[in-house]
Amino acid sequence: MEQTLRQLWLQLRERLVAKQLLGGAEPALSLRIPGSDAMWFGGAQDDVPRRIAWRGTPEAGAALHAAVFAARNDVCALASGGGPFGLGLADFGGALPGVFDEQVRHLGRMAPPQAGHGLGQALAAGGNAVLVQGRPLVLGMTGARLALNAELFEKCAKACVLATAAGGKVRPLPWIVRYVANGRLMKDERRAARRVRQGLLPEETKGY
Repeated sequence: MEQTLRQLWLQLRERLVAKQLLGGAEPALSLRIPGSDAMWFGGAQDDVPRRIAWRGTPEAGAALHAAVFAARNDVCALASGGGPFGLGLADFGGALPGVFDEQVRHLGRMAPPQAGHGLGQALAAGGNAVLVQGRPLVLGMTGARLALNAELFEKCAKACVLATAAGGKVRPLPWIVRYVANGRLMKDERRAARRVRQGLLPEETKGY
């Protein structure tokens, strides 16, 4: 499993860098190694990841990723850093309202921007995107889901930033739509957490 995840890290880094979704200050990517207290971690410009511990006192530069893995058992993939519109969201409130079906289904509720403290509490509601010190932090239950979430977050940020900059109002979906979609996301995350506790990778989500 470890070498498969290492190869996946390389593929994800290439994909996210090619789509300009690992920008900002010190962008990084990590993958949890289920059944251990370790992760594959590396910066956007690293040729290969490093296998380091996320529990205890993590290696310098990896503390943010370690804190997420410690707080959320369902998360197995994490990217800090984003695209131009995700980074620009910091100038427009720093949090996305739930305006797209796919957004509320897979990204969930976005917590207010974080200074770095209290991150666990901000992620407790199960959201998969948050700004930390002005940088997007995007989570995924699997590597494939992380890539899709990073792309989705940038698309939603673009729509929100452009609409707000043009003086438009961004209206969220009806509460019942957000409630149902978020409930499905929470079920997926509970299933993923159970798999991780068993030392297994989460299964990919299928359908809406």
